[in-house]
Amino acid sequence: MKGCTFYPIGVVHSPVKDPVHPDLLKDVEAKIEIKPFYELGLDDLREGQEIIIVFRFHRSSSFHFHVHPKGDLARPLKGVFATCSPRRPNFLGVSRCVLKRKEGCCLHVSGLDAIDGTPVLDIKPFALYGGRG
Repeated sequence: MKGCTFYPIGVVHSPVKDPVHPDLLKDVEAKIEIKPFYELGLDDLREGQEIIIVFRFHRSSSFHFHVHPKGDLARPLKGVFATCSPRRPNFLGVSRCVLKRKEGCCLHVSGLDAIDGTPVLDIKPFALYGGRG
Protein backbone atom coordinates (compact mmCIF):
# COMPACT_ATOMS: atom_id res chain seq x y z
CA MET A 1 0.00 0.00 0.00
CA LYS A 2 1.36 3.41 -0.96
CA GLY A 3 1.64 6.30 1.46
CA CYS A 4 -0.13 9.60 0.99
CA THR A 5 0.64 13.24 1.61
CA PHE A 6 -1.71 15.86 3.03
CA TYR A 7 -1.37 19.59 2.55
CA PRO A 8 -2.98 21.88 5.12
CA ILE A 9 -5.68 24.23 3.86
CA GLY A 10 -5.38 26.43 6.93
CA VAL A 11 -4.43 26.79 10.56
CA VAL A 12 -6.22 27.16 13.91
CA HIS A 13 -5.79 30.31 16.00
CA SER A 14 -7.06 29.64 19.50
CA PRO A 15 -6.62 30.93 23.03
CA VAL A 16 -6.07 27.26 23.95
CA LYS A 17 -2.32 26.68 23.71
CA ASP A 18 -2.07 23.22 25.28
CA PRO A 19 -4.29 20.12 25.03
CA VAL A 20 -7.26 20.07 27.42
CA HIS A 21 -10.31 17.86 27.88
CA PRO A 22 -12.69 18.40 24.91
CA ASP A 23 -15.60 19.15 27.27
CA LEU A 24 -13.80 22.36 28.29
CA LEU A 25 -13.78 23.63 24.69
CA LYS A 26 -17.48 23.68 23.84
CA ASP A 27 -17.80 27.43 24.53
CA VAL A 28 -14.32 28.48 23.41
CA GLU A 29 -14.23 30.46 20.18
CA ALA A 30 -11.37 29.79 17.79
CA LYS A 31 -10.51 31.17 14.38
CA ILE A 32 -9.59 28.97 11.43
CA GLU A 33 -7.52 30.91 8.91
CA ILE A 34 -7.90 29.32 5.48
CA LYS A 35 -5.27 29.85 2.79
CA PRO A 36 -6.55 32.35 0.19
CA PHE A 37 -6.32 29.72 -2.57
CA TYR A 38 -9.17 27.79 -0.88
CA GLU A 39 -11.45 30.77 -0.10
CA LEU A 40 -13.96 29.95 -2.87
CA GLY A 41 -14.47 26.57 -1.23
CA LEU A 42 -15.98 28.36 1.77
CA ASP A 43 -18.94 29.56 -0.32
CA ASP A 44 -22.31 28.45 1.04
CA LEU A 45 -21.11 27.79 4.59
CA ARG A 46 -23.48 29.69 6.87
CA GLU A 47 -23.60 31.00 10.41
CA GLY A 48 -24.97 28.52 12.93
CA GLN A 49 -24.11 25.54 10.73
CA GLU A 50 -22.40 22.55 12.30
CA ILE A 51 -19.23 21.61 10.49
CA ILE A 52 -16.58 18.92 10.78
CA ILE A 53 -12.95 20.00 10.89
CA VAL A 54 -10.30 17.43 9.94
CA PHE A 55 -6.89 18.29 11.36
CA ARG A 56 -3.49 16.92 12.28
CA PHE A 57 -2.40 16.47 15.89
CA HIS A 58 0.77 18.46 15.21
CA ARG A 59 2.30 17.89 18.64
CA SER A 60 2.07 14.10 18.45
CA SER A 61 5.24 12.37 17.30
CA SER A 62 4.56 8.72 18.07
CA PHE A 63 1.60 6.41 18.38
CA HIS A 64 0.70 3.59 20.73
CA PHE A 65 -1.49 0.58 20.05
CA HIS A 66 -3.01 0.88 23.53
CA VAL A 67 -3.77 4.06 25.46
CA HIS A 68 -5.57 5.11 28.62
CA PRO A 69 -8.80 6.86 27.50
CA LYS A 70 -8.55 10.64 27.92
CA GLY A 71 -5.05 10.11 29.37
CA ASP A 72 -6.58 8.92 32.66
CA LEU A 73 -4.18 6.31 34.07
CA ALA A 74 -6.94 5.02 36.36
CA ARG A 75 -8.88 3.82 33.31
CA PRO A 76 -7.91 0.52 31.68
CA LEU A 77 -5.93 0.50 28.46
CA LYS A 78 -7.91 0.40 25.20
CA GLY A 79 -6.94 -0.08 21.59
CA VAL A 80 -6.12 3.30 20.07
CA PHE A 81 -8.87 2.93 17.43
CA ALA A 82 -11.45 2.64 20.23
CA THR A 83 -10.43 6.05 21.61
CA CYS A 84 -10.03 9.68 20.56
CA SER A 85 -6.36 9.73 21.53
CA PRO A 86 -4.07 12.06 19.56
CA ARG A 87 -1.45 9.30 19.58
CA ARG A 88 -2.72 7.70 16.36
CA PRO A 89 -0.79 6.23 13.41
CA ASN A 90 -1.54 9.20 11.12
CA PHE A 91 -2.14 11.82 13.85
CA LEU A 92 -5.53 12.74 12.34
CA GLY A 93 -8.28 14.35 14.39
CA VAL A 94 -11.86 15.36 13.64
CA SER A 95 -13.99 17.83 15.52
CA ARG A 96 -17.63 18.81 15.20
CA CYS A 97 -18.10 22.51 15.85
CA VAL A 98 -20.45 25.41 15.15
CA LEU A 99 -19.66 28.11 12.61
CA LYS A 100 -20.26 31.41 14.40
CA ARG A 101 -19.31 33.68 11.51
CA LYS A 102 -17.27 33.84 8.32
CA GLU A 103 -15.02 36.77 7.45
CA GLY A 104 -13.22 36.30 4.14
CA CYS A 105 -10.75 33.46 4.64
CA CYS A 106 -11.46 33.20 8.38
CA LEU A 107 -14.01 30.97 10.06
CA HIS A 108 -14.92 31.74 13.67
CA VAL A 109 -16.08 28.55 15.37
CA SER A 110 -16.98 27.27 18.82
CA GLY A 111 -16.40 23.80 20.20
CA LEU A 112 -13.30 23.04 18.13
CA ASP A 113 -11.21 20.32 19.76
CA ALA A 114 -7.88 21.63 18.45
CA ILE A 115 -5.22 23.88 19.91
CA ASP A 116 -3.48 26.98 18.60
CA GLY A 117 -1.31 26.27 15.56
CA THR A 118 -3.12 23.08 14.55
CA PRO A 119 -2.98 22.45 10.78
CA VAL A 120 -6.44 22.09 9.20
CA LEU A 121 -6.71 19.49 6.43
CA ASP A 122 -10.39 19.63 5.44
CA ILE A 123 -13.82 21.03 6.30
CA LYS A 124 -17.11 19.20 5.80
CA PRO A 125 -20.71 19.99 6.67
CA PHE A 126 -22.05 17.89 9.53
CA ALA A 127 -24.86 15.60 8.43
CA LEU A 128 -26.67 12.95 10.46
CA TYR A 129 -26.99 9.44 9.06
CA GLY A 130 -24.34 9.81 6.39
CA GLY A 131 -26.11 12.53 4.45
CA ARG A 132 -24.36 13.50 1.25
CA GLY A 133 -23.99 16.90 -0.28
